[in-house]
Amino acid sequence: MGNIRHSTASDGRLVTTAFLRAAKILGLDKKRMAQVIGVGERTLDRMRSGDKTLKPDSKEWELALALIRLYRSLDAVCASDEKVVRQWMQNPNKDLDAVPAERIVSIEGLMSTVDYVDAYRAPG
Repeated sequence: MGNIRHSTASDGRLVTTAFLRAAKILGLDKKRMAQVIGVGERTLDRMRSGDKTLKPDSKEWELALALIRLYRSLDAVCASDEKVVRQWMQNPNKDLDAVPAERIVSIEGLMSTVDYVDAYRAPG
């Protein structure tokens, strides 16, 4: 049998911290960060202060992981240039037919944006 890994409280802290860092580098403001994972701004404040962490297997957890994936893919495409990453997020994208930072507030928009960046990153 393979190893079965159970999520722990430290996983919650790790994913919460990674989400907050990724969102900051992507240039998302508090309102947009909260919208992306479907929480209120007060909950986001509690996450920032360390009083709340994301719960494994929750909708918020899954959406945070998708945002982290978007950040990691963009970081690779943009050669870790945070300014370029932020510019990409804030400017209209013809392929996505939207500004990425605005598109990612819906689940469909977040996932299609992740898929788009992953496809761009993949060898042709």
